[in-house]
Amino acid sequence: MKFRIALILIFVAALTRLLPHPPNFTPLGAIGLFGAAYLQRRWLAWAVPFAALFLTDLLINNVIYSAYFTSFAWITSWYIYLAIGLVVLLGYVMLRNRVSPQRVVMASLSASVVFFLVSNFSTWAQTPLYPKTIGGLLSCYTAGLPFFGNTLIGDLLFSAALFGGYAWVLKSKLVAVRN
Repeated sequence: MKFRIALILIFVAALTRLLPHPPNFTPLGAIGLFGAAYLQRRWLAWAVPFAALFLTDLLINNVIYSAYFTSFAWITSWYIYLAIGLVVLLGYVMLRNRVSPQRVVMASLSASVVFFLVSNFSTWAQTPLYPKTIGGLLSCYTAGLPFFGNTLIGDLLFSAALFGGYAWVLKSKLVAVRN
């Protein structure tokens, strides 16, 4: 039953990517942390966040923003998958069998930093917008700063919703919980 509760929360969080939202205000970091903390089967802790990203990317890229793509788009950037993978790894290190409000906040903040560093590095490496120099990379990170606030707020709020919602459901005994 705990597993089903966790999957339902992740599914609902993932669906929020399909709603209008500010840039970088997504549940993906929180899903990665939550999956690492609570999905007991290690392969699921990795597969569920990647599946949430992949499936919502398919809908976003091929339905919502299809006018921006010349053909069917499978993924946006492999670097984003790398960032989510690093967030899952971070969740294992910081939260696996040790969930507390303080640890969730620290993991969420760390996840935001990881995503910021990887996603902006990806922009620098994959586009002609910035020179391929240290100065160009620093310019890219500087240009990404306005989006970092949304990443921080999104990771913190979605983490609070997932971890808090899960704790509330279990504590309030809204469902009969068994492993």
